[in-house]
Amino acid sequence: MSRLSVPSLESATGATAEIYAQIKKAIGNVPNTFAAIGAHGPAALRAVLTADAVLASSTLTKRDQETIKLVISGIAGCDYCVAAHSLLGKLAGLKPEELKKIRDGEPTGDAKRDALIHFVRKLAATSGTVSNDDFAAIKAAGYSDAQLVDISLAFATNAFTNVFNRINDTEIDFPAVA
Repeated sequence: MSRLSVPSLESATGATAEIYAQIKKAIGNVPNTFAAIGAHGPAALRAVLTADAVLASSTLTKRDQETIKLVISGIAGCDYCVAAHSLLGKLAGLKPEELKKIRDGEPTGDAKRDALIHFVRKLAATSGTVSNDDFAAIKAAGYSDAQLVDISLAFATNAFTNVFNRINDTEIDFPAVA
């Protein structure tokens, strides 16, 4: 059970109610993590949603975005985000076997995706310190300067939700990860 109390969505008022309405209109429901963040920090929820909107129109494919988020969530030990990004990755077109390999840290067989996974794992393991070799490898894989900015944004926003869900112990409302 989540640690932070979350009033019913129907009782929300002001900025929180507005954000919940936008989320419901966009995806049909308000995931538990968004409900909890919005109940206690509507500005923080708006920031996360704005960052996600920026990423949606970024130079990264949806598959790349979900790969990054799944890698970061696994490293952070955020079961909530692993479940969410496994489903979102599937919806973005990643195959179940690819998702499992990403979660398990195994090569997927896609050289560009594997370079991205390696790069994101290095970022997480080194608190963002990037060696010249790591930089050269991600560039050689075909990622542009603009995509490195987008990788950074995806990393940062996902780190926020990972930390929040770990603090809150957010109840998972996504399908179990197989």
